[in-house]
Amino acid sequence: MNMQIHRLISTLALSVPLGAGAADASLEQRIERLEVQLDATASNTQASADGKYQATRFGSYGELHLNKLKNRNGNDKNELDVHRFVLFMTHDFDEQTRFFSELEVEHSNTENSGVVTLEQAYIEYTANDAMTLKAGMMLMPVGIVSETHEPPSFYGVERNPVETNIIPTTWSEAGIAVSNHLQRGLSFDVAITSGLAASAASNYAVRGGRQNASKAQATDAAYTGRLKWTGIPGLELAATLLRQSDITQSTDAAAGAATLYETHVVISRGAFGLRALYAGWRLDGAGPAAVGADRQNGWYVEPAWRFTEQWGVFARYSNWDNRAGDLVDSKLRQVDMGLNFWPHPDVVVKVDYQNQHAPTGQSEYDGINLGLGYQF
Repeated sequence: MNMQIHRLISTLALSVPLGAGAADASLEQRIERLEVQLDATASNTQASADGKYQATRFGSYGELHLNKLKNRNGNDKNELDVHRFVLFMTHDFDEQTRFFSELEVEHSNTENSGVVTLEQAYIEYTANDAMTLKAGMMLMPVGIVSETHEPPSFYGVERNPVETNIIPTTWSEAGIAVSNHLQRGLSFDVAITSGLAASAASNYAVRGGRQNASKAQATDAAYTGRLKWTGIPGLELAATLLRQSDITQSTDAAAGAATLYETHVVISRGAFGLRALYAGWRLDGAGPAAVGADRQNGWYVEPAWRFTEQWGVFARYSNWDNRAGDLVDSKLRQVDMGLNFWPHPDVVVKVDYQNQHAPTGQSEYDGINLGLGYQF
């Protein structure tokens, strides 16, 4: 390509009528300078292309927790835990095709109830400015925390109990997804993925049905659609609907289809922040109805005030029930209040107090949580 440019320059030079002496020298100097500039531009363009489209990058996030919690049944929790250590790896094949992965180690090692989990591994293809396609193992587009859960991005040491027990975050499935960004801040996502495999042994609790694409039963897929609006800066409104034809992957004749409804709002205006979310499941079949699991729902509201760039306070009220379909009181409630300190935007130190109320016979934990987290 450079040779073609040089030939073009020479042709143009020969076609220009020249004067004598100084005019000839001046034009030759200008041609030489132009050739040097073109060589430099071509070199920089190639370097930029190599850096952007053939780049492999690594990142990480992690969190260390100290829980000092009292239990009314005497099973206190005094625990120091490297809760998560996560590695990211991405690779850009070209300007349209990208690979993303996330490998997680929970609780430091596998000898003490820890696990090593592949949380994401997918190919992303940008079809145009509005449409993106994904294929592989990915996080489900449900709720607030599922897709963005790095420690500096949220208040509180532990993730909120509603998105943990009802949605359930973090929730990874394998399949395909399409994201389309429309005008004026409106976007929608649709996905066809592997589904949950809940069981009667766990009273059909949805969190226990996560398969994480590990030899996952694939008899009954999950179909997900999300509509999101961010047309006003600092405001996010979203709603998600998920449908699965059998919550047990057709292994339990007493169970049937499952439907998840979720909606949330996120407000960030200056120092003030607010998160509010509702999520509810409807499970068909005599099996879930017999134990009250045909209705599982929860909600929370979390106002926050970041009074400086480094300091912020929050309060959260959470209410959830994985057996809301029966007449027995099985609802749990929790109040959290705490402080976040960001010595750097990607590093956070957290402290909070939790007060939990559970029905008689169930465990409830009250006390202090301390946390350290990072991302890069």
